[in-house]
Amino acid sequence: MKILICEDEEILLTALQFRLGKQGFATLIAKDGKQALQLIQDEKPDLVVADVMMPYVNGLELIDFVRNDYKNDVPIVVISALEDDEVVLEAFRLGATDFIAKPFKPMELVLRIRKIFQDNQQVPSAQSLT
Repeated sequence: MKILICEDEEILLTALQFRLGKQGFATLIAKDGKQALQLIQDEKPDLVVADVMMPYVNGLELIDFVRNDYKNDVPIVVISALEDDEVVLEAFRLGATDFIAKPFKPMELVLRIRKIFQDNQQVPSAQSLT
């Protein structure tokens, strides 16, 4: 499974890349929304993790592009420090699969990703959660 992480905060990006890699997922990284959109088109990830606040193209715009312009149904997990219910509602309205508020533990994201893949019958078998 190939996961695209779209995050401009270097420390969180590194932590997520490490944790997902340790769980057996291949990761792609984008530090801004423009780069993320290009990777979605070129690399066809199995899941996208996107921060709401990113340079050039924000997370909500990214969801809109992916769903409406690219007509792609890749699962998208939105992460954000914003505690604005309107942002959460808008993310889901645009087509987000899940939403996680910052701060969060990387393992929480791993569990949610596994749940999405299980729901889609795509989870790699016999992977440990350590």
